[in-house]
Formats: sequence, structure tokens, C-alpha cells
Amino acid sequence: MDLERHSIKLGKRPGLVIVDVVKGFTDPACPLGTDCPDVVEANRQLLDAFRARDLPVFFTTVIYRTEDIARVFRERVPALNVLTPGSDWVKVDPRIAPLPGETIIEKQWASSFFKTDLDDRLKAAGADSLVVTGLTTSGCVRATVLDGLQNDYPVVVPREAVGDRNPDAHAANLFDMHAKYADVMSLEETLALLPERE
Repeated sequence: MDLERHSIKLGKRPGLVIVDVVKGFTDPACPLGTDCPDVVEANRQLLDAFRARDLPVFFTTVIYRTEDIARVFRERVPALNVLTPGSDWVKVDPRIAPLPGETIIEKQWASSFFKTDLDDRLKAAGADSLVVTGLTTSGCVRATVLDGLQNDYPVVVPREAVGDRNPDAHAANLFDMHAKYADVMSLEETLALLPERE
């Protein structure tokens, strides 16, 4: 039997959190990467819409500056070790390059909230809800969505703007997030929810 759930939608000032749409995840030449031009394009459309409305935008990337950070995570997934400060893999995909003044949050674990100042920055920007996008659905996107909820933000996930190396994991995690943690909807529906510029 399905749990009863209520759609919360977005508030008056949603923030866009683009999770790890960096070269290491969008370039199949990287061991962490996959070819996902449709996901990048959906994120570009969302970025355009948020920028046009002067709504807060945040990017995340994963960077390991010392050997001891996230030691267990890196032992479990050794490919993460390519994400070093001087590597091109940690740079936001140029198709959605941040504009001057837009924030890039450095993280070392799955959630964009864990041991970062994302929540403080969202509050400072007046964000009252979140649109969470990016890579990968079953990993860092799901972890960020869950922590978004746990920080009391209504969360929307546009299904075209998230992706995963594993299609089955992608579908299962979208189902699970929608059941408990977020409103999973189409890109078109998400864009329709955005408030007009004041």
C-alpha cells in the first residue's frame, strides 16, 4: 500500500542547486563520467529561467585537497581520487558555466549539505525551497534531496535534469524520492512553478 503524501511545491523564492554537473561526471573519458547531453541541456534551461528571475543559483563540485578527506568513501570508490584541485574533472561543465558572482560549493561527500556552508548560503539568499538537479540520481542528487528535506526545504526534482550511469538505479531513485522526500516532476512542470520576477 502506498503512503499518503502531499505535494508541497515551491515557495516564493526557490533556489537552484546543480549537483556535480562537472566535467568528471559529464565526460565519458573520466572513469566517473557518462555522456548526458540531455541532462546538461535541461540544466541550462533551468539556469536561464532562474537567472531571468534573479533567483539564487548554486553549483557543487567534488574536490579532494588532502589525502585524509573522505578516506572511507574514496577507498570504496577509488575513481573519486581523480577529483583533485588541479584537475579539469572538477570544473563545472562549460555548457552551463557559472556567471561571475554565482557560487560553487566544494564538497567531499555525497550530500551538498554535508560539511559545507550550503544551508547558510541558501538562508542568506532568502531561499525558501529548492530545485535540485544534476548527477548522479542515485548518489549525490538523492543525498542532497534528502538533506534538503531534513533542513526543512520543500524540494522539487525535474526528472530530465538529473541522470545516472545506471538507468535502473535512476528510475528506482526517482520513484523513491517522489514517494518520500520530494516532488519529482517534468522540466516543463518545474519551469511553470517558478515565480515571476518581482
